[in-house]
Amino acid sequence: MNLRYNVFALAAIAALSAGCAVGPKYEVPTSAANTVPATFKEQQGWTQAAPADALERGPWWTLFGDPVLDELAASIEVNNQNVALAAAQYAQARAVVAEQRASLFPTVSLDGSGTRSGGRGTGQTANNYRVDIGGSWEPDIWGRLRAGVTGAQASAQASAAELASARLSAQGELVANYIGLRQADVEKQIYDTTTEGYERVLQITQNRFDAGVTARSDLLQAQTQLASARADQLTAIRQRAVYEHAIAVLLGKAPSEFSLAPAPWTVTVPEVPLGVPSTLLQRRPDIAAAERRVAVANENIGIARAAYFPSLNLSASYGYGSSSVGGLFNASNNLWSLGLSAAQTLFDAGAIAARVEQTKAARDATIAQYRQTVLNAFADVEDQLAATRALAAQQELRRQASEAADQVEQQMINRYRAGQVNYTEVVNAQVTALSARRALIQVQADRQTTAVALIQSLGGGWSAGGLQ
Repeated sequence: MNLRYNVFALAAIAALSAGCAVGPKYEVPTSAANTVPATFKEQQGWTQAAPADALERGPWWTLFGDPVLDELAASIEVNNQNVALAAAQYAQARAVVAEQRASLFPTVSLDGSGTRSGGRGTGQTANNYRVDIGGSWEPDIWGRLRAGVTGAQASAQASAAELASARLSAQGELVANYIGLRQADVEKQIYDTTTEGYERVLQITQNRFDAGVTARSDLLQAQTQLASARADQLTAIRQRAVYEHAIAVLLGKAPSEFSLAPAPWTVTVPEVPLGVPSTLLQRRPDIAAAERRVAVANENIGIARAAYFPSLNLSASYGYGSSSVGGLFNASNNLWSLGLSAAQTLFDAGAIAARVEQTKAARDATIAQYRQTVLNAFADVEDQLAATRALAAQQELRRQASEAADQVEQQMINRYRAGQVNYTEVVNAQVTALSARRALIQVQADRQTTAVALIQSLGGGWSAGGLQ
């Protein structure tokens, strides 16, 4: 009984000592410059969206006002295989947390056995039956097990942030591909209209050639112009097919099983709410994942340091043993045991110290990665802000250039009919007009894709406050 008392007393002392954690206290690392800028450099002249919390009110792609896009983007989380992979990794990380947490509690086991033995020389047989219930527990005196649990929790949170990052990346890629597809639709319409105009000009040139008014070179130029426009029309069709196939893959479907009918292009460029740079640290899932990996590395230091101290293990068992089943559970046949074991490394030639230094260096590496992720995030936002402002100005200039080029083209065709200019001037005007139309479409698409990139740079409405 004295032994039993001593063992339970030691267990109580171990439980009370469980607060003796040897790991360093975790603090969220600062950014690379130790300060967060008050404003974005390229934010000057930026018009804040109304309402300013539009990104947090629901799916961000609805800001583009396209019902077809809304339906496609909403199915990304269900069907995209990259997102499914990240979701499975998150589930795995949560299971690791549960496994680590279980190590804090005792393990209990139930054993039963029955044997029959004998020998030819003795002519006797013996039976032996035994039933035992036992348990063992490793008191977490130095906080090694709790550090493992905390590290696993931080790792699971990093996986949750990586899941959000994968989801945001897939959504952004789908929206960008959808914009490209609608751009290809509009380009094909432009080439349809252009080839019709070139056919009319070719007929005019053919009539003038038949009448002996113009040279054969004018007719050949008109034919070349029409053939080139038809070839470019096929290029637009091919590009549309590539975008359609990419969207199918993002939705987890075979390209042969997916198609999108041509539809009007909703050229909406949403006003994106910026907030202040400090909010970026909470709104980007890649930053949150990097910070959680720092927390994991910090807990690994405590786990490595715990090897300096002895490990204790408590065990106990209670059971019955008998030569017959009927008398197995008699009080006189009970058996019990209590045990205490301790282990301490006395000499390892500095192996433990080396492992501690490894974990410290690993933590410093994750801090550097975190700071670089923050810097890249700020740069992403600045890049997209600069591009947004420049493209808005370019769109107005492209519109003016396209309208002027259309007028010049029509004037040159009319003057050619009247015999006032040669056909080379008509060709030059047509080439300029087509180029201006395509440039206008391109800048409209660029403005939308830049808005997508800006939303992604701001975290797409995600918040680190959602990490559990």
